[in-house]
Amino acid sequence: MTFPVARPRRLRASPTLREMVRETQLRPADFIYPLFIVHGRDVRDEIPSMPGVYHLSLDRLAAEVREVASLGIPGVLLFGLPAAKDPIGSENFAPDGIIQRAVATIKESQPDTIVMTDVCMCEYTDHGHCGIVRDGQIVNDETLEILQRVVLSHAAVGADFVAPSGMMDGMVGAIRQALDGAGHQGVGIMSYAVKYASSFYGPFREAAQSPPRFGDRHSYQMDPANAREALREVALDLEEGADMVMVKPALAYLDIVRRVRDACSVPVAAYNVSGEYSMVKAAAANDWIDERKVVLESLTGIKRAGADLIMTYHAKDAARWLCGGR
Repeated sequence: MTFPVARPRRLRASPTLREMVRETQLRPADFIYPLFIVHGRDVRDEIPSMPGVYHLSLDRLAAEVREVASLGIPGVLLFGLPAAKDPIGSENFAPDGIIQRAVATIKESQPDTIVMTDVCMCEYTDHGHCGIVRDGQIVNDETLEILQRVVLSHAAVGADFVAPSGMMDGMVGAIRQALDGAGHQGVGIMSYAVKYASSFYGPFREAAQSPPRFGDRHSYQMDPANAREALREVALDLEEGADMVMVKPALAYLDIVRRVRDACSVPVAAYNVSGEYSMVKAAAANDWIDERKVVLESLTGIKRAGADLIMTYHAKDAARWLCGGR
C-alpha cells in the first residue's frame, strides 16, 4: 500500500492549529451596520420581514450607536424615512431632515463612529424611483443636481462618507465636484458602483417604504447577467473620485466581488442585503439551519471573495459571536 507524502490534514488537526493557519480572518471591524431612522419619539419597531432589525427614532439612536461601537463595529450606514414624500424628495436635502438630524445626533454622542449616509431618492419620492421622473422616464442629469444638494446637507452636519446608490451616470463626479466646491474635501465617497437589479431587495423596500409606484429599476440598476459591465462601472467611478466602491448584493455576486477586488486598489465593500438576511432568519426560525454557523460562514465567504468591508444586518450578532458571546 502506498501512503501519501502530502497530508493536508496535518494542518487541520486541532482548533488551535486551524486558527493559526486560517487564511481569512473575520472581525467586527469588517462590518458596517445599516440603520433605519424615522420620525417620532421612543420608536423601536421591529421590521416584520427583517427580524432583529428596527425602525428607530432619533431619541433611541444614540444608545443604539453606542452599542454598535461597544461591539467593535466601526461604522453605520444611515437610511431615513421622511415625514412626507414629493416628486423630488425635498426632505432628502432639508437642513432639518431626518438623516441630517441623525448624523448630528450620532456625531454629538459617538463622534468616533464612522457615519455613512445613503444618498438616493427612492425613500423620499412619492413615485419611489431613484431619480427625477419626467414623462414616465427617470432623467439622469436633473437627478444629479438633487444629489449634489443632498450630499452638501449631509456634509454640513458631519457625515464622514456619502454613499450614492442610485446608479445614475456621473453621480460620483457630480458629488465630488459639489463637495469640493463647498470646502468639504475631507468627506469621502463610497459609491454603490456595482448595484444589480436584484430580487433580493424585497425586505429592504418594506423597511424603507421605497417600492417604485410604476415600472421597475432595470433602466438604471445593472443586469444580473453582466460581469464585464461591473468593471466598467467601477473604473468610471474611480475616475470620478470614488474613495471606496461597493458590490450589491453580496452572496449571489461573489464572483463580481472578486473581479472588482482584483481590478482596483481602493477598499471594496459588499452589501449582504435584506433578502439574504431574511432567508437566513426564516430558515433559522424553523430550525432548518444553525443561524450562528451559517451567518459566520456566509460573512467569511464574502470576505474571502475580496470584500474589505461588509454591510450587514447581522453585524451586531456576528460581532458578539466572534468575541465569544452567545
